[in-house]
Amino acid sequence: MTLDESRGTVLIADDEPGIRALAAAILRRDGIRTVEVANGREALESILREVPDAVLCDIRMPELDGMAVLRKVKELFPDLPVVVVTAFGDIPGAIEAVRAGAHDYLAKPFDNANLVRIVRRALAERTMTRRMKGPDSISLFSLMGSGRAIQALVADVNRVAKSDFSVVIRGETGSGKELVAQALHRESGRAAGPFVPVDCGAIPENLIESELFGHERGSFTGAIADKAGTFEVARGGTLFLDEIGNMPSPAQAKLLRVLQDRVVHRVGSARPIRIDVRIVSATNVSLDGAVTAGQFRQDLYFRLAEFTIQVPSLRERLEDIGPLALRFASETSLELGKQALRLTDEAMEAMLAYGWPGNVRQLRATVRRAVLMAEGEIRPEHLDIVRGAARVPDSHLVVAASGSMRSLRETVREQTIATERAALVDALRRSGGNKAMAARLLRIDYKTIHSKIKEYGITIERE
Repeated sequence: MTLDESRGTVLIADDEPGIRALAAAILRRDGIRTVEVANGREALESILREVPDAVLCDIRMPELDGMAVLRKVKELFPDLPVVVVTAFGDIPGAIEAVRAGAHDYLAKPFDNANLVRIVRRALAERTMTRRMKGPDSISLFSLMGSGRAIQALVADVNRVAKSDFSVVIRGETGSGKELVAQALHRESGRAAGPFVPVDCGAIPENLIESELFGHERGSFTGAIADKAGTFEVARGGTLFLDEIGNMPSPAQAKLLRVLQDRVVHRVGSARPIRIDVRIVSATNVSLDGAVTAGQFRQDLYFRLAEFTIQVPSLRERLEDIGPLALRFASETSLELGKQALRLTDEAMEAMLAYGWPGNVRQLRATVRRAVLMAEGEIRPEHLDIVRGAARVPDSHLVVAASGSMRSLRETVREQTIATERAALVDALRRSGGNKAMAARLLRIDYKTIHSKIKEYGITIERE
């Protein structure tokens, strides 16, 4: 690969407008797309919205300095190259940044050619990393949202991915457990090996040992040929045991033996076969409860759960519903050859008030159907959730002081107000009380944020 192949998008974070504009102009002249922000907090907000190919970040900035941005980027996106910009002669700062994971450093005032050379080298490294990982490499943020709960989840994934720890992923049906398992595999040292999923709840009890460990020809009725089990197929990669809580007790005992000895025996054979796999399991039930009830072996649980990741339900992260719905609508419109449809405020209110028992999987199916049915804009009547089958979870119902339940319209309105107010308060906190910056974070105009602050009686405290 030549450096000329390394064109991409660079996020420039610098509180000096002149330096920021100069760096952007130099890079754009070389064919590199740029996104510019004025401080570290804006940099992280921008990265969560759209992951760039490289980051050019000043060390000295208000709100969050460059070192804090560097550490957060390395936590969330370990392969994203960061070039730090230091004051002339600040060698200790540059050395600290490189030790913390910076790709390189650039001293002010910088030489134009040196800026281009360093940035293009960072982009080339990013391109090479993607090629080595393959086209499947994609951020969990783009798949699941970028709210605080997903940020914490991604941090957990990055923390454990490089190890060979066995991981149990807990979460409701449709919440994205397999996406997390795939991310663990992509970011691991086994990424070049296979990712093999097994649905433990979909395999008949009399066939699960054959599925996992393989069988020899003639070992049972119907075994007309030798068959490698999924442990063998996943050699050098990751074996994903989905709904592990549904595994029958006899298979649990044999799985424990395999994990202890790192050896499998095909059904009908005494020949040991060495295995080299990482085990990632998922469950939508409490394995602790299953252990207490005697339905799951405690010793197997300890083997499987060296690290546990909890996937939050969709109703626990309302801030992700809007962005996910818009992405599903855009993808479906493209698939159907339709012009992009607008989601009306009423449709968004209905989605925010709904409990989503099927989580992201249900949201995607609902939005896809709505795009198919709608023309021009998506309204509440296009959503399955407004029909009789819809249900708002108990935790989302608002009950009047008299004990009677509020109407759906009142419930939706109160949930919307609570969500809007929380989003405004959070944006104002992030912006240090700067209303113009908060409006940009929320992608609304200044007049709207000013009226909403007044409407909800929000007090602004400038940092």
